[in-house]
Amino acid sequence: MAHTNQVSLFSELNPRPDLLDWTFNGASTRELTHCYHDYPARMIPQVAGNLLDMFGINAKLLFDPYCGTGTSLVEGLIRGINAVGTDLNPLARLIAQAKTCTPDEREIDDQITRFDRCIASSHVSRSVKPSLIPGISRIDFWFKPQVAEKLSRLKMFIDDIENDAVRLFFQVAFSETVRESSNTRNNEFKLYRYDSKRLHTFNPNVFEIMSSKLKRNRAGLHKFLAIMHNFRESPAVQVCDFNSVVGTPSGTLLPASVDIVVTSPPYGDSHTTVAYGQYSRLSAAWLGLPEPGKIDNKLMGGKAIKSLPNLPSDALNKALIQISSADIKRALEVASFYSDLHDSIFHVSQLIRLGGHACYVVGNRKVKGVVLPTDIAIRDFFEGFGFEHISTFHRSIPNKRMPLRNSPTNAPGAVDATMTREYIVVVRRKNTKAVHDRKLGANGHAFKSPANGKRRSRVKAISQTTRRKAKTRRISDIR
Repeated sequence: MAHTNQVSLFSELNPRPDLLDWTFNGASTRELTHCYHDYPARMIPQVAGNLLDMFGINAKLLFDPYCGTGTSLVEGLIRGINAVGTDLNPLARLIAQAKTCTPDEREIDDQITRFDRCIASSHVSRSVKPSLIPGISRIDFWFKPQVAEKLSRLKMFIDDIENDAVRLFFQVAFSETVRESSNTRNNEFKLYRYDSKRLHTFNPNVFEIMSSKLKRNRAGLHKFLAIMHNFRESPAVQVCDFNSVVGTPSGTLLPASVDIVVTSPPYGDSHTTVAYGQYSRLSAAWLGLPEPGKIDNKLMGGKAIKSLPNLPSDALNKALIQISSADIKRALEVASFYSDLHDSIFHVSQLIRLGGHACYVVGNRKVKGVVLPTDIAIRDFFEGFGFEHISTFHRSIPNKRMPLRNSPTNAPGAVDATMTREYIVVVRRKNTKAVHDRKLGANGHAFKSPANGKRRSRVKAISQTTRRKAKTRRISDIR
């Protein structure tokens, strides 16, 4: 895997890293297997590619602790870099696995031919009554009867595919077909049913939707495989389901083994920002993925805390106090997310080698009129664990699928601007161990609740548990 030969393989897909136009206006974000599936708030491949070209030239191992549908993993693979990603959303993992998988093209084509024959015969065969779908209590509410019947046929076809990689390819197309043929408003990530007027005229062609997804994805797969076949030794990839807030399980990654982290964490808790669980729910249920209705509670900020923590970022603490003066409940919800983000960054920091980089693409959302300085907080968190700040790049995001203005208070006529900019925070590990114990703040002060001055027992307990595990951890390296 000679890195010097890699640039020629994808130079047409990514601009030179010295041309730092992070907006990428007009660039196609759906090349290769990036075309496979829509997903909320995705990091575009050009951003991940530029970061790898700038800071991962000699990297052998990439890690993404919130990998979503695998954008950074694909960009790592086409550069010959081994990649590990983790995500708590089963549908996101399924899509990431499909996007990084290298199935045999002839087997894909054979199954597409069989699919074409199957849907042709389905138009004249007797109907199939849809079975109960665990996770969807009222299938007739979310799907018209004829739609549910056709989806059942597609599911039967896919379940009959023996080859795991080929079946995965079809499952991704089926997932998008489920969402686009459902009664949900497809311009929303949350589950909102069409109104009665729209439902009256809504008659999706289920088979045609599935066929178009297969055709599109087949073209993207061909381009991806054309690059991957140029490597004498294909880079390895692993998509995991562990929670970086809690730690890294034994057998996944060794401490100080990661050369570069390229990731885009959530902007905030799923309940009040991007509803990943709601977006995934219908598709996940049809695919038989576990607990499709409980994803949002498992993500960062999904669990409530009782008092404001004193996190090691003065700018973030100031913002949290401002929010609490307007709405303490809302402040605690926000603080829960940042507390989890801090714990996650601690565990991620332990995996990065000396001189290795972490690149976080984030947005600074606004709550109760207060801008949350997520970019500064991430920099502060990493600096507390022995990293130095390299740069923070700014990127305009006018094409994000979110309203340019919203109503944060739900009061009539009260609107405010949403995020139109991303911040790309780049840090480098300068010490082989954290400068501060993780229960210490940026200024060396113990974490305290502003309300009672007591040290956060949860942070202390996690810290002690992590240190005990670190003594006995024996983790195999992917390299």
